[in-house]
Amino acid sequence: MEVIIRKMRKEDITSVQYVAKMSWYDTYEGIIPRSVQNRFLSEAYSNKRLLWRLRNSFIYVATIDEKIVGYANFFRLQNRGEIELGSIYILPAYQGKGIGSQLLEKGMKRSKELKIVYINVERENGIGRAFYQSKGFQLVDEFDDEFDGHLLRTMRMKLMI
Repeated sequence: MEVIIRKMRKEDITSVQYVAKMSWYDTYEGIIPRSVQNRFLSEAYSNKRLLWRLRNSFIYVATIDEKIVGYANFFRLQNRGEIELGSIYILPAYQGKGIGSQLLEKGMKRSKELKIVYINVERENGIGRAFYQSKGFQLVDEFDDEFDGHLLRTMRMKLMI
């Protein structure tokens, strides 16, 4: 199974939308109501929003046999040497195979002066928390996050490079 990590292209939008939907349903089942997930996904992963992300951030996709099985979205922050990992999702059947690690590594190599990577992860997202902790991310803050009328406990974490 060869995994290829590359920059996302406009023609990848439908596949990224599919990965987002399947990953969200799997990750947030029992944490975020499905109706709230659907509203978020339709807005945050609309064609217009993904085109904006392609122009204003860095998105990498992971492919196996030319099929997109995961993606990661990175944003530059105001402080030089700092980036935000806005999202990283892998189709459930491909999780635990090192693909998330490869996507994270690719995004971190984007910036030679990178010093800190930040992420937000829901406290109840045990798989996500375990992944970030295994990479050396440390808790910076924890706060209540109102998400479309649904209250979540969010952890802010950072990785010092």
